[in-house]
Formats: sequence, C-alpha cells, structure tokens
Amino acid sequence: MTVRSFGGLSVLVASVLSASLAIAQAPQAPTPVYTGNLGGGFALTGGNTDTTNFNLTAGITRDPKTKHVTKGTASYLRGEQNSLLNLDRTAANVRHEYTISGRTFAFGQLDYLRDRFKQITFLWVPAGGIGYKLVNTDSTKFIVDGGVGGIFEKNPGTTTSKSGSIIAGQRFEHKLSPASTISESLSSVWKTKDFADSLTNFSIGVTTTLVRNIQLKVEFIDSYKNKPANPALKKNDTAFVTAFIVKF
Repeated sequence: MTVRSFGGLSVLVASVLSASLAIAQAPQAPTPVYTGNLGGGFALTGGNTDTTNFNLTAGITRDPKTKHVTKGTASYLRGEQNSLLNLDRTAANVRHEYTISGRTFAFGQLDYLRDRFKQITFLWVPAGGIGYKLVNTDSTKFIVDGGVGGIFEKNPGTTTSKSGSIIAGQRFEHKLSPASTISESLSSVWKTKDFADSLTNFSIGVTTTLVRNIQLKVEFIDSYKNKPANPALKKNDTAFVTAFIVKF
C-alpha cells in the first residue's frame, strides 16, 4: 500500500469514527408532555336484521415526568336495529394522579355518564382517594384504588338525586408482544344513602399495532346498574366494540 493510499484510508476511517461518535452523542428527542389518541369504528349488516353501530373514543394524557399526571378519556356508543335506536351512551372521565412515594399515589377524578336506555339523563361522580401499583413494570401493570366522593344522578321525570359515594377499582395491562397489549378494568361506585344502588363497569380488550401509530382495538364492555331507574329495565348492558385508533 502506498503512502498516499494509506493516508486516504486513514482519513476515511477517521471520518467514519467521527460521524459515529457524533451520532452516539446526539441528544435523544425529548419525551412529549402530551400524548393522546382518537378512535372510531363502524359496523353495518343487512338481510333479515338490519343493524348499524358506531363508536367514537378519545384520550389525552399530560405527563411532564414529575409526580403529577393528568388523564382524560371519553367515549360514545350508538346502535340501531331495524331502524330503531337500541344503544345511546356517552361516558367521560378526567383524573389527576399525584405520586406520594414509590408505588403509592393520590388521585382526584370526575366521572360523567349519560345512558338513554338505562334512563340516566346524567350521572356525575366527583371523587378522590388513594391508589397502589401492585405491579409496575414496562410489560405489566396492575393497579388498585379506592376513595370517596359525591354522586348526582338525574333520571327522566325526576329531580336530581344527591348522595355521598364510595368508589373502588382496578386496572390491569400486559404486553403480549411488542405490538399487542391486553387490558382489563373494573370500577364500582356505591351511593352512601343506599348501598344497594351501585353502578359497576367492566371492560377487557386487546390492542394491536397495525402500522406506526395506527392500532386496532377489540373490546368487550359490560355496564351493570343494580337498581335501574325503572324496575322494568334490565340491570346489565353489554357491548362488543371494534375500533381503529390513531395515536399522537
């Protein structure tokens, strides 16, 4: 190898090493403070039974990587069978969590529900309490919480009822693979004026990433009201939801 060739090779190696070092030392993109998602699904069948169903979901999280995290979620479900409305439900939740120490946190939240076929014109549940992260790893999370608050419920043809409330819940999430996650949640609220008057919501679902920030979610939802506004109403309402979700 000539001196000129050796010199050129040395310059090339030095350039590659310098570029690699610059890339390694380049600062990583900052973690966004706000993250969220928007989703929706639609189903249409025809023949002996004509059905139309659609759902809308949204969520946003503010996490500045301190002890404070704020979350908001909302959903809307609507369905028709043979041109007759048989599902019309809106739900929303705003929640703020403050890490006390380690896995223990305090929270304050506000829940809203409107369900036409449970004859709930509105139901507001402001509450606060304590939670604990029984499992808190990158792949698995299992959280329990409980607290107290109030409850305001309006049914058709009645005045707004007011009561204290006791709430309890749990959430589970596990990554089946880098692209798929199973999640489950259970929450209940009891009126202190009548503990038999309770509302329990359960959901379980699987989310799979299709491409980049687009996901497919399949979820089963169960809402159980122990004392419906009308005794003739069924206590249990279920829904099977499929939605495409865009994360941002």
